[in-house]
Amino acid sequence: QVQLVESGGGLVQAGGSLRLSCVASGRTFSNLAMGWFRQAPGKEREFVGSISRNGFSTDYAASVKGRFTISRDNAKNTVYLQMTSLKPDDTANYYCAANDVTTRRPGYDYWGQGTQVTVSS
Repeated sequence: QVQLVESGGGLVQAGGSLRLSCVASGRTFSNLAMGWFRQAPGKEREFVGSISRNGFSTDYAASVKGRFTISRDNAKNTVYLQMTSLKPDDTANYYCAANDVTTRRPGYDYWGQGTQVTVSS
């Protein structure tokens, strides 16, 4: 089993920056591809970005590309979402998710509890 705990959310002004962290436990972190998702009130869950098990490959939603950066520190079992140039539309509950690549199954199997990001204008 994998447990994921996000942190770093908060209130920030438009144009500001925020870094979210997600700490994983319960399984070899280097086997986990990691993703970030967000969900705003009244909207469906939205893909934000992902990073491969070794950090070699990343992928981003068009809405955040160039502003958000995903990174990971396997020694700390942690994945980060560095958010810059934040906009009010970025306001959402942000979730990290994990996929154990050794299972060779698509999708994300584990989810964190979420951390709230609120961007004021």
